[in-house]
Order: sequence, then structure tokens, then C-alpha cells
Amino acid sequence: MVVETETGRDESEAAAAAASAMDDGPCGEREGGGDAAAKAVGEKDAGEGDEPKEEEEDGRDREEEEEEAAKRGWSEIRLAIEELSAVDVERRGGKPPPPSPPPPTLTFLALSHLLLQVLDKIGPTMAVLRLDVQRNIERLQELYLLDPSKCYNLEEILEKEVHEGTARKVDSCARAVLWLTRSMDFTIALLQRLEEDSDQKCFAQLVESAYMVTLKPWHGWISSAAYKIAMKLIPERRMFINLLVGNCQDCAALKEEIRKLAKLLKPFLDDIHAMMAKFRLDKLKST
Repeated sequence: MVVETETGRDESEAAAAAASAMDDGPCGEREGGGDAAAKAVGEKDAGEGDEPKEEEEDGRDREEEEEEAAKRGWSEIRLAIEELSAVDVERRGGKPPPPSPPPPTLTFLALSHLLLQVLDKIGPTMAVLRLDVQRNIERLQELYLLDPSKCYNLEEILEKEVHEGTARKVDSCARAVLWLTRSMDFTIALLQRLEEDSDQKCFAQLVESAYMVTLKPWHGWISSAAYKIAMKLIPERRMFINLLVGNCQDCAALKEEIRKLAKLLKPFLDDIHAMMAKFRLDKLKST
């Protein structure tokens, strides 16, 4: 009897254990199912969270494309203002101006390319000057591309050539910087005369006036003779203004942009002239 009782107890305990195991099984499955469901919900939430980010990135891309499309209709003057505005912000930093940083090479090259476009609008008159500008841009650009980190600003380029003893050579980048700067002096002087002139002088007079104070002092007799011949091909004033005006712009807006450009460009060019004087390269002349 004792044996039977113990056996019965063992069987009862075994049955209870089996029942417990059966109960645990479904619970385990339910808990596992709950974890999977939670994971699925989490993945769904994560997926839903990614959608606004993608939409935001798409929105930024569209804005950039629209901005680029708008810039295609800008005048060269407005594009130059855009380039110089970034330099002006860096220069001021919203505080009283510290010593100006050396002029960035890329900004200088961008302005030089815009200068070419303005000279193209003047026409064949500026063919000789335009060719010089283009060659100087190419020379400076080639040097920059060889080592952008060492040619980040113009002062580094001048220091390198002065140290090597090549700065005064005809094909030096120092001369390229000098003549590109003088060409910008001429361009802004011409634009300012165009903006300020109330007597409606002929365009040839404005060009000659700008030339006499910016390029003439540094031109030898060959360059001066070439200029005199070119003066015979000066376009009409109205034609030049029409070529300068960008899309959706009028003469009043053009004058305002010329004033803005002059205000931004003058300190930039002054810094370059001061830098050239520092290296005693500011008095070099052409033939």
C-alpha cells in the first residue's frame, strides 16, 4: 500500500509537472509573439521616422536646384556680389574688423572669370585685354590645381615665388595676380562711371576715362597703341547696358547692384594692392 501510495503521489506530481510545462509553453509562445510584435511596431515606427528625413532632403535638393536655376539668369555684377559677400562676412564676422585674411585664390579666380564676361560684352575693343586676362587666369588656375592646400590664398602664392626668385618674371603668377587686379580696377571704374554719369556721355568717353586712371599708368607704348586702335570699336552705351542687365532686371536695379559691387570690391582690391606693395611688386609695368 505504501508503495502504491508513493507511486500514486509520483504520478500525481508528474502529471502536475506536465500540466505546468504545457501551461508554460503557450505563455512562452505568447511572450515571444509579443516581442516579435513589438519589434515589428518598432521597425514600422523607424520606417515612418525615416520618411520625413527623406522628404526634408528632397526638399533641400529642390531648393538648391531652384537656386542654381535662378542664378543662371543673374547678371555678372550680381554674381560678383554673391562671391564677395561671402568674403565680406568672413572678413567682418559680425564684429569690429580684425586684420583682413589674405584674399582667397578661388574667390579671386571666380571674380576674374566674371571680369572676362564683362569684357566680352564690351566687344572686340577689349580683345587684347581679354586675351591677357584669360592667360593670367589660366596660369594662376594651373598653379592652384597643382596643390590647392598650399595655394589657398594669394599671399601664399606670392611668398612662394618671391622666395624662389621668380615673382618678377613675365610668366609668373605674381604678375598674373597684379594684372588681373588692375583689370578689375578698370572694370569697376568703368561701371561706376556708367552708374554715376548723369550727362549721358558716350560710352567711349567713359571707357577712356576709366582706362586713363587704372591701366594707362602701367602700360608701355605697345599696350597703349593697341588700346588706341581698340577704342575705335567701342559699342554704344545703350547696347552695353542692355547686355549687362540680367533677367528680370531694369536699369535702376543695375545701378543699385553696381553700387553694391563697388562697396564690396574696393576693400578686396585694396587688400591685394597692399599685398603686392608688401612684396614690392606693385610698380611692375608692361611693354
